[in-house]
Amino acid sequence: MGRRRRRVDRGAAVGALPEAIAALSRTLPAGPSPEIFRRAKFDRPEAAPALWQLLFRVLSPLSANGASAPAAQEAQVRVVKSELHSQGYPRRALAQLPEDGSRGSRELLLALAWLLARGPLLERLLAQTRVRLGDEIPLCECEALARPGPPVPRVEADGPVDIRQLQWLMGKLRFQWRKLITSQQEQCALLGKIHSYTRGCHSDRSLDHLSVAETELLRDAEGGQQMLRRLESENVRLEAALHWRRQELVFWRWMDTVLGTCPPEASQPTFVPRIPERGAGEWELVARELQALREELRGAAEPRRAAWEARVGGWGPEWSAVQRASREAVGLELAALQRAWERGGAAAQPHGPCRLVKSDAGASGGPGLRAAQVIEVLRSREACLEAVLCQLQRQCRQELARLAGALPGLIWILPPGR
Repeated sequence: MGRRRRRVDRGAAVGALPEAIAALSRTLPAGPSPEIFRRAKFDRPEAAPALWQLLFRVLSPLSANGASAPAAQEAQVRVVKSELHSQGYPRRALAQLPEDGSRGSRELLLALAWLLARGPLLERLLAQTRVRLGDEIPLCECEALARPGPPVPRVEADGPVDIRQLQWLMGKLRFQWRKLITSQQEQCALLGKIHSYTRGCHSDRSLDHLSVAETELLRDAEGGQQMLRRLESENVRLEAALHWRRQELVFWRWMDTVLGTCPPEASQPTFVPRIPERGAGEWELVARELQALREELRGAAEPRRAAWEARVGGWGPEWSAVQRASREAVGLELAALQRAWERGGAAAQPHGPCRLVKSDAGASGGPGLRAAQVIEVLRSREACLEAVLCQLQRQCRQELARLAGALPGLIWILPPGR
């Protein structure tokens, strides 16, 4: 009886694996069939082109219509390698694959599993391709810690720099900036007109007006059919994502076997997540794994930090200025975080896009954000950016002073202030 039950459970697990992979493929853009995944486990070359294309669609930015820009096979391979390297992919075997995309299906499968394990990949892809029916504004109430990063040491130019070229580029940048602001103001004016003219037309009383997409549906019946097909396709992807979440454990157990068939690499980290069985020692297993990963990270970071400090220690006083500027930037970020905490308390700040809804001045506040809150967030971001700008201007003045000291016979005349 026990042998028969184990045989039935093993058969159910084998049957659940293709279902889990099929659900994952329906969620991913241009997802391959479960047979491609099976061949990739054994590093079959015929599975490589489909996986290269899948990773390219996952890693490349989307255009306005939600589709990736077409590219040749060699270009796709270079983009995938570059993006994985920039995100810290640990295996060096993928970087050594040929750029014709003819081999490396197992490494590509491991790279896909790494992307799935390190973050909410499916949620991000579903958010990028979702159908937007309302007029939305991207907003995050967390403090925008926008800074250009740690300053780099001074590098001399290869040849003479034409000041007129720099002035022309600066004027072009200002013109494009004013053009962008004007277009955004026109868009806001048109949105306000649509929201005012369609007042009382929406079935939802909390919205009370139509959006641009809903207004376009009333004008074009064929567009309504296309929108319906897009909504049906989105529902299929959402159902597949739910099914994948239910069958995810089966996939990760199978990926353990895929990782076991790979040749070991030097100091190869384990990135496939281990999902322990439910029980009393579940939290102890997770705590031990986190402690082991912390010790491994500390052991890998300390030698690199010591080598970096020994290498840059003899670069002169320039790196002292770099470190001082980095400390100032970190201080600005900590102050911005402190202001955000004091303003918002311990409550979680909302992320993501918010729908624009026009309401009366005396209307009761709903569950969304008020315009005054958004203005407060934007003013806080403006203050942070002003502080960063003052820091950059101070660095430029110091650089000009250094250049003036290097050329004593030259007189520097600064442009008049505006």
